[in-house]
Amino acid sequence: MIELGGGGVGGGRIARRGFLRFGSLGFAGFSLADWLRSQKNALGADASQRSRNPRSIILFWMAGGPSHLDMYDLKPDAPAEVRGPFRPIDTRLPGLQVCELMPRHAAIADRLAVVRSISHEHGNHDDASHWMQTGYPLLDARQRGQTHPCQGSVIAALRGANQTDMPPYVCIPEDYRRHLGFYQSAAYLSSRFNAVNAGGDPSLGNYRPPDFRLPEELTLDRLHDRRLLRQSFDQFRRTLGASEAYAALDDSYREAIDLITGRRAREAFDLAAEPDALKQRYGRHAYGQSALLARRLVQAGVTFVTINLYEKDVDWWDDHYTIEVNLRKRLPLYDQALAALIEDLDDRGMSQDVMVAAFGEFGRAPRIDAGAGRGHWPGAMAAVLCGGGIRGGQIVGSTTADGGRPLDRPLTPGCLLATMYHAIGVDPDQSLPDRQNRPVPLLPEGQPIRELVG
Repeated sequence: MIELGGGGVGGGRIARRGFLRFGSLGFAGFSLADWLRSQKNALGADASQRSRNPRSIILFWMAGGPSHLDMYDLKPDAPAEVRGPFRPIDTRLPGLQVCELMPRHAAIADRLAVVRSISHEHGNHDDASHWMQTGYPLLDARQRGQTHPCQGSVIAALRGANQTDMPPYVCIPEDYRRHLGFYQSAAYLSSRFNAVNAGGDPSLGNYRPPDFRLPEELTLDRLHDRRLLRQSFDQFRRTLGASEAYAALDDSYREAIDLITGRRAREAFDLAAEPDALKQRYGRHAYGQSALLARRLVQAGVTFVTINLYEKDVDWWDDHYTIEVNLRKRLPLYDQALAALIEDLDDRGMSQDVMVAAFGEFGRAPRIDAGAGRGHWPGAMAAVLCGGGIRGGQIVGSTTADGGRPLDRPLTPGCLLATMYHAIGVDPDQSLPDRQNRPVPLLPEGQPIRELVG
């Protein structure tokens, strides 16, 4: 907390050792003040770069591997065991049919870019997730650990936040470092570029913003009174602003205090500020409220938001068994949330500045198996992109009759990540320094998908 001397803030000093404990924001031990300083000295990130390209990305990370054959790459003329249990419906994008459980996708399909021909060679969750989120293939990833930074950390390092008093990279409700097999950390980059975790499930009553540590004079009883909490913040800020100690601090420390006591970050994470009608439009479930929170965060200046949902059977896309039952529960929620997010961004004039992306680590097997599910399948998968300056309203690539392999325009994980980097203003051909200060290519292969960015 803040250490005071000489009778209070106005007449005392703010000890820097004490201030390093002021506000953790979930940075795994990295102090808020140090983080704010790092934003000024981020690898290539500065205010002029942010002003030239204020874009941001919201990623629905579909952990487990969603079935392209039952969502975006249906095969209605194939045998029953290939085409699966769902009926295709036409959309506003000529040539694109989607699952009958995704009617809101059908209405916005002319804004989407559906990439159908991504493939790789890793068929387990750990190795495939590392490849899709870092661009680097890695065998035995669970034993070896993450070797390269994920796309959110790369963007945090090279772009910083779109607002200097906001974190650049946020995961909703949290990153996957607590869950084996998923790789969303900064790896060899400084831990300052790890994600800020948004808190609990935004659809539940236990949702909480990040753990802003408060001045010692705010007791637990007072935290329960929102009005008193706001008044305490405002009084604390006024007192600091008038103090000689505050004026003597360098910019990083002043900005740290401003973030804790100011309104931008607190308000960005506060879903209570949204009208009930909009919450209903997104859906009062984890998918919907996470998407709504993501929109609030990018609107406030966060550059990269990952939505991670992994409740077993509901949000987890690893449908080895009873895929029909699972998708009948899950797809309407996903459909509502993604469509509402895209429509809301468009209504607010934000669609050209915010890319929405949705994909997982691989697709699903071409045939329904004896367990009424589909196995892991890295040979083909689909990704959906929208907004952020890319060219929507098109399908890129195709797969064979059974959906097992790319038929034309084969693409790699590196191509997908390069497209995202390009859209947000990061050169995918550059390198980053590792812990020994050796240059490491941002991606080992892949160029931006020309149909989307050319």
